[in-house]
Amino acid sequence: MAMGDMDKIRLSKSSVGDLEKEALARVIDQGYLGMGSFVNEFEEKLREWLGGGRYAVCVSSGTSALHLAVESCVPPGSEVLVQSLTYIASFQAISAAGAIPVACEVLPGTCTIDIGDAGRRLTERTKAIMPVHYASRTGDLEKVYEFAGRHKLRVIEDAAHAFGTIYKGRKVGSFGDIVCFSFDGIKNITSGEGGAVVTGSTEVAKYVMDARLLGVEKDTEKRYRGIRSWEFDVTHRGYRYHMSNIFAAIGICQLERLDSDFKPSRQRLARAYHDALGGIPEIMLFQNDYSEIIPHIFPIRVLEGRRNALKEHLLENGIECGVHYYPNHFLTFYGGRGTDLPVTERLHGELLSLPLHPGLTGAEQRKVITCIKEHFCD
Repeated sequence: MAMGDMDKIRLSKSSVGDLEKEALARVIDQGYLGMGSFVNEFEEKLREWLGGGRYAVCVSSGTSALHLAVESCVPPGSEVLVQSLTYIASFQAISAAGAIPVACEVLPGTCTIDIGDAGRRLTERTKAIMPVHYASRTGDLEKVYEFAGRHKLRVIEDAAHAFGTIYKGRKVGSFGDIVCFSFDGIKNITSGEGGAVVTGSTEVAKYVMDARLLGVEKDTEKRYRGIRSWEFDVTHRGYRYHMSNIFAAIGICQLERLDSDFKPSRQRLARAYHDALGGIPEIMLFQNDYSEIIPHIFPIRVLEGRRNALKEHLLENGIECGVHYYPNHFLTFYGGRGTDLPVTERLHGELLSLPLHPGLTGAEQRKVITCIKEHFCD
């Protein structure tokens, strides 16, 4: 890596250390790196952390979690309502399951799905809605579930950003229909790569357990006992979507560090940005309760057409920043701007994500803040 790259202030970064190294050594010493007892332990700890009473099925990524969740309950050819302002994974997971993502508008105050707009896009083919918890914000989940109940829709929450977030006194994932988490390298907790489907539905959980192992029935039970299936049945399509012991061992450590390490760090950094940037007229901040939200990213809205200039200024000063996200309805595969979503399109020109991760130092954050203030004072 060039010296210039080493000196950059990172937009996001994995937070791993000696505990994770020791956990990996235990997996190596055990002698089996694939799916086995460590995955079982991680799932049990996730269930316990969420309060019990639900299934937590670990898979290879957040995208595979979404894919299997959709496939478990949405017939091929059906439509799924989903906001356009999300990572491409949400749309690709729906497509991979043979369903059709229907791009919806977002609410400007939260960047979460606009139920009013979703209702206008409802058809007889609509079978599910996928609310995306943008920047760890859930939006009004009660309204989402009321809408889904009224129209007999399944709810598949894309909670990739929201692990650890509290909604009205309850942890995201401890309630609801189907909730999908991501544990990739930069999320609130990581397993290196990985994800989980959390649900109270035995039918959905059983489907995901088998489908992650190529559709082999009840192979999960054998893997956890250190054996494998030699004679088996397959009744539906499956994939190589299981989690490995290596990833699970990292995830177990990260879960233990969430409340004591990652949560306070992310919340402290977000509050500091709010305190420092709130008086700049060209910047609009999202209003969050950081006693409930564990922010995965920190996007701001830069007004008056000044987003790109600020972005270039930060990059020139060695500060990484990002745009979350390029609207999916802009993509050729998903209509190539064939849908009119004016709020999403306006936000796309304003959003800019600032560095946020537990490894961000106070000095680094002060440099980011100073650079932003200097830019708008010139």
